[in-house]
Amino acid sequence: MNFESLVNHISVIQDTLQTQAAHSVNLSLTSRNWLMGCYIIEFEQHGEDRAAYGEQLLRKLELRLKTKGLNERRFREFRHFYQTYPQLKEEVVNYVMSGSEIRHLLSTEFEKPIRHLSSAESQREDNQFVKWQIPANRIFNRLPYTHLKKIAKIDNPLKRAFYELETIRGCWSVTELDRQIASLYYERSGLSKNKEALSALVQQQATQLQPIDVVNEPVTLEFLGLNERALVTENILEQAILDNLQHFLLEMGHGFCFEARQRRLLIDGDYFFADLVFYHRILKCHVVVELKVDKFRHEYASQLNMYLNYFKEEVMQADDNLPIGILLCTEKGDTLVKYATAGLDPNIFVQKYMVQLPSEEEIERFIRKNFID
Repeated sequence: MNFESLVNHISVIQDTLQTQAAHSVNLSLTSRNWLMGCYIIEFEQHGEDRAAYGEQLLRKLELRLKTKGLNERRFREFRHFYQTYPQLKEEVVNYVMSGSEIRHLLSTEFEKPIRHLSSAESQREDNQFVKWQIPANRIFNRLPYTHLKKIAKIDNPLKRAFYELETIRGCWSVTELDRQIASLYYERSGLSKNKEALSALVQQQATQLQPIDVVNEPVTLEFLGLNERALVTENILEQAILDNLQHFLLEMGHGFCFEARQRRLLIDGDYFFADLVFYHRILKCHVVVELKVDKFRHEYASQLNMYLNYFKEEVMQADDNLPIGILLCTEKGDTLVKYATAGLDPNIFVQKYMVQLPSEEEIERFIRKNFID
């Protein structure tokens, strides 16, 4: 064995076992969510004391369990997932019961009741639903849960089967799946005279799923009991600037109170992360800082504007002023600093803010001194 062979063997071992680990984590996550949805449906239909909980069942479950990642919205998601994919029953049961510890502990209480659950299947006996069902083993073994929950939102069984097959065939990342749904790939395929050529082009241009994509999903990290930043890789320069920018703003003495780093925002089931969030005690408003280590793009301003609108609706209190945003971008090695003030009334707020905020020149000098010069 020469050195190149050693490198090749280690690379194969790393890639193979990383893929195996990601696949195992995903199967467990899919099984957990399907089973929770299954039990919720069964309780709603046959629970002895279901009348005592009624419409508050999912909320009361959240309050009773107090488990990170398990809340009313997620339970509703799991219930819908089970109703959409009742055919996964055998795959889920066989996977869960394959573990010797689980089989030993739960064989009597768990396996028999699950194998006899059929309420979702009986609700899904319409011909179209059954006709376009992809085999359960392909769904279970080839599609991560993050993909399944997005596809499950599609009501049309044929359209859902189309995206299932194309995602499996192309090994799409969840971002790629989102992009294809948003670009109306299914509808475009229906209108296209040469469907094979369109499919080949889409698959050629698609971004493929990698094991790290599965492991780094916020839902997966919660399932594993890890902090959402524990495994997320980041650009080293961006990380260094954020580390120091946080201290810089706090030391400016203009009333900045640090509130959050990589503040997670949940919007329509998707997670977004605001780089830095402060509360300004003098201005009585939130300050959201976004850093981009490339040249300014219009979508960055749109993203920050979305964050500000989120804070207006979900975070700010009645006596707070409207939140403001600071967007920092770079271009050709020079720092280009932009303030994003979308949603603010410039005649009332901007001048007042500028009195208290560090100037664009101050931030630019700080970044030049520490990271460019």
